[in-house]
Amino acid sequence: MTVLMEARDVTRHYPVGGGLFGHRGIVKAVDGVSFDLREGETLAVVGESGCGKSTLARIATLLEPPTSGVVSIDGKPTDTDAARRAQRLSVQMVFQNPYGSLNPRKTVGAILEEPLAINDRGNAAARREAARAMMAKVGLRADQYGRYPHMFSGGQRQRIAIARALMLNPRIVVADEPVSALDVSIQAQVLNLLMDLQEEFRLAYLFISHDLSVVRLIAREVMVMYCGRPVEQGPKHSIFADPRHPYTRVLLAATPSVDPAHRKSSVAVKGELPSPLDPPPGCAFASRCPHMTARCTAERPLPRPVNGHLVACHHAEQI
Repeated sequence: MTVLMEARDVTRHYPVGGGLFGHRGIVKAVDGVSFDLREGETLAVVGESGCGKSTLARIATLLEPPTSGVVSIDGKPTDTDAARRAQRLSVQMVFQNPYGSLNPRKTVGAILEEPLAINDRGNAAARREAARAMMAKVGLRADQYGRYPHMFSGGQRQRIAIARALMLNPRIVVADEPVSALDVSIQAQVLNLLMDLQEEFRLAYLFISHDLSVVRLIAREVMVMYCGRPVEQGPKHSIFADPRHPYTRVLLAATPSVDPAHRKSSVAVKGELPSPLDPPPGCAFASRCPHMTARCTAERPLPRPVNGHLVACHHAEQI
């Protein structure tokens, strides 16, 4: 498959502080992420709140430049403002909250036509026809063209948000928790829609989620993040069948299940997340890991191949 987006050792650091005593620190929201995003495939990024998923989404959509590292689209680096502007239309985003991401003062037709109007795509009649055609593709009726967002359910609003993201014919869609605000039955409908659209348009998805049951359904590749760093990365079947990082095992064990054997295998994580202002010198998960050794606290583990996927753990072979 064609690689549409490449990220190589991407970081995003935010300076904070100042104030009365002039002390400043650096929040390392993303701290060394690399991935390839291929045409027609989905890379899911998972992890608990604060691990850097949404920051990575903003970098991938070219809304924020990385502090270091390179993001390339079609092999072309996006390391300047001009390069990001040239490539920005190739990447669109679907946000988490369909209630907050749509303008309540505009009709569905106006919302869908707006990206075309801003980018001078066609005349008014052509934009109207394109909006109606996209409504049909996401399962909305033609008579809903003149309605306002508050007149739709949460699932319908997310369909509108997906339609808006596709109006400029992007090749890459970044979906930041696109179904977490929806009921479970509606989640399945929206996920099926995303997969149908992916097949039809050969879209590449960067799918941000904390729900591993959703990831198991939609993803082909999975990247598990912890404190801004990828700790395990590879094909979905390999990650789910044989996780080698202790944190990945904790996430999988925490997934709700009706299977009593699964519940007995659940692992309670002790300790607290390290501060992104002062990350530890070694493995960020060391203070919470049952397999910790002196090497873990002193030496940062780098991702390396173990059993078909990349694992950032010194003891991955023994786990």
